[in-house]
Amino acid sequence: MISLKTNRELRYMRDAGRISQEALLAAGEAVRPGISTLELDAIARKTIEKAGATPSFLGYGGFPASACISVNHVVIHGIPSAKQILKEGDIVSIDVGAFYGGFHGDNAWTFPVGRISEEAQKLLDTTRESLFLGIEQARVGNRVGDIGAAVQRYAEAHGYSVVRDFVGHGVGVQMHEDPSVPNYGTPGRGVRLTAGMVIAIEPMVNMGTSAVRQLGDGWTVVTEDKKLSAHFEHTVAITPDGPVILTALGQGGK
Repeated sequence: MISLKTNRELRYMRDAGRISQEALLAAGEAVRPGISTLELDAIARKTIEKAGATPSFLGYGGFPASACISVNHVVIHGIPSAKQILKEGDIVSIDVGAFYGGFHGDNAWTFPVGRISEEAQKLLDTTRESLFLGIEQARVGNRVGDIGAAVQRYAEAHGYSVVRDFVGHGVGVQMHEDPSVPNYGTPGRGVRLTAGMVIAIEPMVNMGTSAVRQLGDGWTVVTEDKKLSAHFEHTVAITPDGPVILTALGQGGK
């Protein structure tokens, strides 16, 4: 069942979104060659807890960390580790959420580690732009398929593929709510968007095949061909005045 948020609830969600974005920015600003993904996780957790919030991901379904940190061909759900040290030329996706005032925020961004290749930068730029094209379609009266189609068209026009096994979702009291928000689709199809809906739009775009597989740890998802993948996400409220990004601060702006 889709939960519609009141204006009062949206104010709480703005706070949760702001804290989520602050944690993402703090971890992202620390990205550099030589740092471990576990250190980045600690920065995100400290930022969330300092704000009086709780990390949404910590313990969720047994997940052992506060942020999903995914390097290079890892698509999503990478588990932070002291042994995984970032190196020049890597790309790293940080996905983090905060629970505050009874509601969740959820956002992700893919960061370059030092100087990266032109090919990697193009993947990041394309995926980020596909996110904002999807957000533009998050309007009252449109449908979920309009969001997915916008993401898919742009990514595929640049020679990339969109992951189909994992999708965006509603956000609220629960971190994952209805409706599902695929990064592919047909315009005019799917759930109709209504004022009060809050959704996470999160393109996962691969340099090669869209095929992915889950590793034996039960979490980490990688590209089947081991080519790079990028992931960008915002929590977005559907309002009569258009889409409102609840996780927009600094890096989160277009």
